[in-house]
Amino acid sequence: MSSDHSTAPVLEALTDYHEHGRLAFTPPGHKQARGADPAVRAVLGDAVFLGDVLASGGLDDRRTRGGILEHAEKLMADAVHADHTFFSTCGSSLSVKAAMLSVAGPHTELLIGRDAHKSVVSGLILSGIRPVWVDPRWDAERHLAHPPAAEDFEKAFAAHPEAKGALVTSPTPYGSCADLQGIAEVCHRRSLPLIVDEAWGAHLPFHPDLPSWAMDAGADVCVTSIHKMGSGLEQGSVFHLQGDLLDPLVLKSRADLLGTTSPSVLLYAGLDGWRRQMALHGRELLGGALSLAAEVRETIEGIDGLHVNDRNDFCAPGLADDFDPLPVIIELDQLGISGYQAADWLREHRAIDAHIGDHRRIGAQLTHADDQGTTKALVDALRELARAARDMPAPTPVEVPSPAELRMDQVVLPRDAFFGTLEDVPLAQAEGRVAAEMITPYPPGIPAALPGERLTAPVLNYLASGIAAGMNLPDPADPGLDTVRVVADRER
Repeated sequence: MSSDHSTAPVLEALTDYHEHGRLAFTPPGHKQARGADPAVRAVLGDAVFLGDVLASGGLDDRRTRGGILEHAEKLMADAVHADHTFFSTCGSSLSVKAAMLSVAGPHTELLIGRDAHKSVVSGLILSGIRPVWVDPRWDAERHLAHPPAAEDFEKAFAAHPEAKGALVTSPTPYGSCADLQGIAEVCHRRSLPLIVDEAWGAHLPFHPDLPSWAMDAGADVCVTSIHKMGSGLEQGSVFHLQGDLLDPLVLKSRADLLGTTSPSVLLYAGLDGWRRQMALHGRELLGGALSLAAEVRETIEGIDGLHVNDRNDFCAPGLADDFDPLPVIIELDQLGISGYQAADWLREHRAIDAHIGDHRRIGAQLTHADDQGTTKALVDALRELARAARDMPAPTPVEVPSPAELRMDQVVLPRDAFFGTLEDVPLAQAEGRVAAEMITPYPPGIPAALPGERLTAPVLNYLASGIAAGMNLPDPADPGLDTVRVVADRER
């Protein structure tokens, strides 16, 4: 197949579909918008419905003999120097599970950075994989986790020589990056694969001034959310494979096991079009984004009470190995307000949605889509926030544990705890019990407690004080955390 990156097979097939005036007696039932509710059409526009066709028996024929999706995936792989690429319309939450299931299975061990996203924990629950947690590097001054170091994985393999491979998250939602080449070398000395959850790194392959990305660093499988830092639609994700440590047919079969049989052609089109955009114009677009980010960072740093975390903050000795400047992470300590308060004020008073909002900072994610107009609105809003902060009430303090206190013992497999006999106990009685659910501050979506961990007072106090301060906990059975779901006493 051609490696002509000026082509976009999915978009071109959609054009062909409409030019031929195809008449479908198949799903989707709206039949090219004709049956959609007029009020819905008025809000969404007909273009959404016109792009919503069956992948096979619509975009392609019933046996997919046109190879449209295959061609689009091959072009994506070529653009990012991977051997194989697979599209997913179920987000990186599915992609990372497929990668995990390709490397390890029930009751086998997998080394995983403990700063993993909740989708990784969901993969553990589904698979029965036994996690060997590798502690992230902790910035005690900023209360922020950075990815584990290569030597941390080396030590973990030495203690667990039967582990099937490793998984690391890089970049983090805060923009800190791991030494992927070093971690890959640790794995490959043992002929074991490295999975990189690079959901926040879709842009990395397309500009030399950005951190090295997983395939170029030697990782075996990489999961990327095109909708996060790219131009894809929400849920658009890809996973890439290289080398011979994993069979591409195994990876594909694991994805088929979890994925939908009704994939969205709209999402395929977004993935395909983004690849073409980046292959043809990525260096120029991302170069502009990097210049803009540098300007924005300098301007925000000049606002009294605000500090923008930079490379010197994140890449100090013992912390991150590299740094992506496009997530602009802003410290609020000197304003005397929390990130929860700041995010709420920006949305209510300036119609601006921040990305990260935690107990002491907010994050403003920049991409190639931003320009002088959007960043001026952001900077003006932050100036107003700095003035408004004087009249805001003091934030409820969040009791952030020390690194040692944050880590709890994994005493039961996540799957066994999640599917075992459960009970809900008052928060005050949860210390010492084994969690049967995830409890995840969101964003960024890294579980503070997960099934099978023995709950401790410092973590419970952190979560309770976080809720009082404005933390969002979307996944526990009781989002207010008056009660906690734990493994029943008779199963302990």
